Amino acid sequence: MNKPQLELADVFRNIDSAAREESGLFVSATQRRVLRDITVCRTAALGGHVEQCDQCGHSQIAYNSCRNRHCPKCQAAARAEWLDDRAAELLPVEYFHVVFTLPQQLAPLALQNKHTVYGLLFRAASETLLEIAADPRRLGAKIGFLAVLHTWGQTLQHHPHLHCVVPGGGPSPDANRWIACRKGFFLPVKVLSRLFRRKFVSYLREAFDDGTLVFAGQVGDLAQKGRFERLLDELSRIEWVVYAKKPFGGPRQVLKYLARYTHPVAISNHRLLELKDGRVTFSYKDYAAGNVTRTMTLAVCEFTRRFLLHVLPRGFVRIRHYGFLANRSRQQNLELCRRLLTTPAAQIAACDVAKTELDLQAEAKCPACGQGRMVMVGNLDLLNPAYSWPASRVLTPDTS
Repeated sequence: MNKPQLELADVFRNIDSAAREESGLFVSATQRRVLRDITVCRTAALGGHVEQCDQCGHSQIAYNSCRNRHCPKCQAAARAEWLDDRAAELLPVEYFHVVFTLPQQLAPLALQNKHTVYGLLFRAASETLLEIAADPRRLGAKIGFLAVLHTWGQTLQHHPHLHCVVPGGGPSPDANRWIACRKGFFLPVKVLSRLFRRKFVSYLREAFDDGTLVFAGQVGDLAQKGRFERLLDELSRIEWVVYAKKPFGGPRQVLKYLARYTHPVAISNHRLLELKDGRVTFSYKDYAAGNVTRTMTLAVCEFTRRFLLHVLPRGFVRIRHYGFLANRSRQQNLELCRRLLTTPAAQIAACDVAKTELDLQAEAKCPACGQGRMVMVGNLDLLNPAYSWPASRVLTPDTS
């Protein structure tokens, strides 16, 4: 894939201090770190190393990565390593894709309480899937799945939702047989939606009673118990969006999906089209119009504000595993699943999964001969250790 001519780093370098002041763009310490890291990623500011082809001898300087999880240039290597582990865990069953979305009424509260609200999203969605799947009237199996948090829509607006990739079945309660889903059908989405809503509202009420929620600005009035209860009543009356996408055809499709959805940032460099006169133009898909590709132009400060909505709290885990794929006992559970499915582990690990274009980006191929591997042969010193992103007019505390 060709290197994009315009990158996020270029946009962030064009944030004029006067325009930032006028737009009221406030940047927290965590957000400022993200902007700084993206701006200096793979530049001389972070130092670098010398690479040489092990076949033709071609050499080049490669600057170091910032390794920030919000940086679009630092995800290919992490994704490739993560996918290698997931490939060995795939089972020869149909896989399903279930999405849990928070109502828009919760978006302002979620922005001020990212750690708490996003954590409740994981908790309510995972418990819903496990509970409904274990019900003998539905499936009656102990399922396993992974869940990935996304907080953005195509135009960078705040849109928290959880993508769950679920094998179609699981061991029986006595662990003596594999219980498979019906072909092309996992669980009823209306049942999932209503239990998810009930659980989330209950957990959100507990968070309010425990005093763990922060209320400021436009949601300041929610600090009053009566007003907060009215919000919960409103949330309990509307239908929450839970939907199941078309099931995957096999391990190859599952990995291709995971390559796209597990290590993305709010917007990739390849969607950026133009930066001119303090405005940035980018492409997006209009899902309401049948996935038509459109363009949008925003002032650099507004674009940056939208991007920063999706900076996660430090240490927050946005890819989590549940059920028989939970980290603590994953290997033993997978061995049980393979035994019940009578499929040798070696056969699963060696499944025919084609490398995606995203994976190929992470491979250090020689740009000159195209055959050899680029091997590090020396280091470059950090040229600008004092580099820092300019402080905003007011550094608001990172309450997320």
